[in-house]
Formats: sequence, structure tokens, C-alpha cells
Amino acid sequence: MTNLASTLTTTAREYPDHTAIAIHGKHIPYAALHGAAAKLAGELRAAGIGPGDRVALILPNVPAFPVAFYGVLLAGGTVVPMNPLLRAGEIDYFFTNSGAKIAFVWPDFVDEATKGAANSGTRIIPCDPMGPVAGELEPGEPIAEPVAREDDDTAIILYTSGTTGRPKGAELTQSNIRLNAQRAANDIMLIQPEDVLMGCLPLFHVFGLVVGLQAAVSAGASLALIPRFDPGEAIKTIANEGVTVMLGVPTMYAAILHHPDSDSLDASGLRTCVSGGSAMPAEVQRAFEEKFSCQILEGYGLSETSPAASFNMPHLPTKSGTIGVAIPGCEMKLLDENGVEVGPGEVGEIAIRGDNVMKGYWNNPEATAEAIPDGWFRTGDMATVDDEGYYTIVDRKKDLILRGGMNVYPREVEELLYTHPDVLEVAVVAIPDDLLGENVGAAIVLKPGAQSTVEDVQAWSKDRIAAYKYPRRVWLVDELPKGPTGKILRREVHAPD
Repeated sequence: MTNLASTLTTTAREYPDHTAIAIHGKHIPYAALHGAAAKLAGELRAAGIGPGDRVALILPNVPAFPVAFYGVLLAGGTVVPMNPLLRAGEIDYFFTNSGAKIAFVWPDFVDEATKGAANSGTRIIPCDPMGPVAGELEPGEPIAEPVAREDDDTAIILYTSGTTGRPKGAELTQSNIRLNAQRAANDIMLIQPEDVLMGCLPLFHVFGLVVGLQAAVSAGASLALIPRFDPGEAIKTIANEGVTVMLGVPTMYAAILHHPDSDSLDASGLRTCVSGGSAMPAEVQRAFEEKFSCQILEGYGLSETSPAASFNMPHLPTKSGTIGVAIPGCEMKLLDENGVEVGPGEVGEIAIRGDNVMKGYWNNPEATAEAIPDGWFRTGDMATVDDEGYYTIVDRKKDLILRGGMNVYPREVEELLYTHPDVLEVAVVAIPDDLLGENVGAAIVLKPGAQSTVEDVQAWSKDRIAAYKYPRRVWLVDELPKGPTGKILRREVHAPD
């Protein structure tokens, strides 16, 4: 059986009474998680969902997410995880592009999702903490054993924007996710059934979904969920649930480290932490490891690589400031601008090949061919490698903004701002942020005679794009720097002091 959901079926059979999900002191055993997912799978079949049909999830970190995730997979469907903070226009694109027939939505986001479904006709199903609200779906015979799928069949479609154009859906296969989760569990985090993982990363993000949820399920371990990250809540969860393995982005570790309650935190069970999403400051890593007597393993990955590609491995020396070595099943190399491999110490673009690389971009063969021209996925990230195979990120070829581990793509924000009636030209750039690493800034040229203020533009954008994307700093300029062809030179745009 190659269906990813077979992992849950097997674990529920072996560890039926073991806690699968812990949240707010409530513990849901594997038998109950599997039972709820099987019930939902039967309801999906009754609703006409079959192999390959897309189903969207717009849910926070609540038990309904794993119930719906595995329910869709059990029925043979394809999951489309979506950030609950997306606005109606963004949701419309995701629904329409993916062809999602059904969307499971948390009550707080039903209104926005309903607006976003106007064009696609996607059926919106409100959820309570354990799954669909009673009566929203027709009853069906539970599907306890997964519908047969092939290794190369698409399990999830994760939307990831490029620096140009609309978001692209990375197709991750059944084997992509299964193998990457197994390697995260067995080779990186060394998870055992008695372990408790901290689930503070959003499950709609590939890091939290694969390295968190799926890795925990594959090992029979427990996942302690926090609906939305809060350092105080994380500290309570670490203590109350006896967390042994934490997954997070650097800003989460910094927030816990500097929280006043951290001095009294009983973190005696915490042994391993994994970090990704952005570079871990060396001082934060040193202080966190020293204070809580644990080890932080920093790594690297992308949605297109399922996600883990390289890590500081537990059986090898840790090199602070690096993203470690290529994980098992994955190859990495650095290429110059002509596609020729460069040697140790030289800067090149990271290219990746292996069983973690996506099938391609959903319904976008041109973008797929550009990203994977010869079997090697071009990441757009620039790095060096040393003689022992440890990689160090030095720059980003793409103009990606990493805001607290969340990806913000300047082109997407610029395209929105260009629809403002008073905006003539705009350049969106990263601005330094002590807490988040980077934040979103926008330099704007207003049309002649325009009366809008920076506050007006900022408030307007806030209502039209996800909260983590809108520019936190806007400033007006008379003109933007341009090259010979008139192209705006984003790299020369800097926020005023």
C-alpha cells in the first residue's frame, strides 16, 4: 500500500491507545484519530470525492486538521493546505487553480472562504475541533483501509509563489512525503514512540505538516499542538506535556528564550530541537542550548523538496551557521550561472536531486521545466560548501522575504499595491527586523495629484492580503531606481533611516 494514510492505519493498529494529538490538556489516542479520519473519508466518498480529487484545508493547528488531512488521503484524494490568513481574492485563485471541490474551514474563516469560493463553486464545510460540523456532510461507510494509490500519485499540492507571476502549486507525491517524514523521524530527530513533539509550526506549512505531523505518526509518537504560536503557551506545553523534540523557526526559539517564564521552565525532557525557515542566529542557538540543555539542529528545505534537503545530523559534528549536509536520499551541488558545478568555498546556486524533489508544479509544465531542467531542482538560493559537505547560505537569488519563517514574495505584494488608485510605482523589499529577521517594506511613487498618505495605503493593503504579507513600513519617494530598460532595480531600494 503506497497511500500515505497507510502510515496512520499501521500506527493506529500498533499503538491504538497511545496519544496521537495533545492539545489544551486533552489527549486523542491513535485509535480515535484513525476512527475520525475513516468516518470523514466515508463521508467524502458519499460526497463524490474519489482518487485524485482535490480538497482544501483552511484550518489552524487543531485536531480537525489531522482528521481532515488523513480523511482526504484515506479516500484517495489530494490535500490542498492553505494559510487561514488568506483573503478572498487569494482563496479564489487557490480554489480555482487547484479545482478544489470541497474545503474544510475553521469557523473564523468561513466568511472569507465563502467569498473566495464564488467563482470556483468549492463547497465550504465548517469544522469544529474534531472535524466537520455534524450534519454538514452526508453519512457514508467509514473507509478504514486507504484507497490504493501509486508512489508517484500526488498527495498534496502546496502553493508557493515565485518572484514573478502567480503562486505555483508544488505537487508532492505519496512517496515524497512518506520518505521525507521517515528520514526526519529516523535520521534527524531519532524519534521513538514515547517521544512528544512540539506542534507549534503551522500544519498548513510543509515543515509542520511533514517533519511534524507525518513524522510523528510514522514513529507512533505524540504531537502536542498549539493553535497559534505564543511563547507563554509553548512554555506551558513543553512542561505539561513533557515535550522531548521541538520544531520551530529561529524567532520561536528567541521568543521562548527571552520570555519571563522561561527561567522557571521545566524542560528536563527536551533533548532535540530542529530549526529551519531562516538562519538561526548563533547567539540564540548558544543561549537556548545552554539554558535548556538540549541540542539545536539547523537545516534547510523548501516546499518543492518535501521539505528537508540538508541538516546538521545528530551523528555528525554540528557546525553553527551552516545548514548541514545533504540528508539520505538527497543530493546537493552548487552551480554557477552557466550551470557548471563549483568547488568548495565558491558561491553557487543550490541544486537538488533526490526522492524528496516534487513531481512538478500543478498544471504548469513551463515552470516545472524551468525549475527542473535536467533532473536537478534549482532552488534560487546561493551558498558555499566546505570540504566536509556542510553548506552555508550566503544570499538568495530570488528576492524572497523571510518574515519569521513565513515566505513573502515581493512581486505578489507589488501586484496588489499596483491596484491602488493612487499608486504609480512600487518596490517591495525586505527590511531588517530584530524579532522576525525580516519584515515587508514598500517604497511607493504616487500618481500626480494623489492625496493618499502612507497610512492610507498601508491600511488599504492590510484589508486585501494576508496579515503576514502586508507592508509594515511604507515610504514615499519621488522616483525609483531603474536600469537601462526601465526595470525597477529592487536591490537598490532601501528604507530611509
